[in-house]
Amino acid sequence: MSRLLLVLVVVVVGFGAYFYLSQPEPTPAEKLQSAAEEAGEAVSEAASAVKEAAGEAADAVADQVTETASSVADQASEAASSVTEQANDAANSAAEQAEEAVTQAGDQVASLTDQGQDLFNSWVEEGKLTAQNFDYDAMVEAIQDSTLSQEIKAQAVAILDEIKAAPETVAEKIQELRTLLTQ
Repeated sequence: MSRLLLVLVVVVVGFGAYFYLSQPEPTPAEKLQSAAEEAGEAVSEAASAVKEAAGEAADAVADQVTETASSVADQASEAASSVTEQANDAANSAAEQAEEAVTQAGDQVASLTDQGQDLFNSWVEEGKLTAQNFDYDAMVEAIQDSTLSQEIKAQAVAILDEIKAAPETVAEKIQELRTLLTQ
């Protein structure tokens, strides 16, 4: 920008010098008037050049601001897309892990149910749990050695305790024990 002003000033001075030198020898009053006019013109031209250069500079700054804003907007859009993609990936991963956990829990529950059913069936087959025969100690030991949950173990032992305390309720309690171990 300063080069433009310098070139403009040189051109104005050169034009003024050419015009001045190509004129016939003026009188001193004409010289003063001519010099004043030329100085006024030079100042006017310089002001126009400065105004034009300032306008060009303002346009250049506006263009640069527009480009920078566009670049920032593009980067923000890319960042938002990246964050959205990462959030989707995390949600999908969490959903897969939850599904896997539910499947594993279902498998464990099925395994425990099968173990309870197997335990009950073995007592019936071995004759440890019938209306005529009741082997309290063997059944309590089998329950304690099993991998059933503590809650089911406690409930099963409580039912066996009730049978031991009131042998006449064995038929009713056997059904209750079957329901507990096979649910």
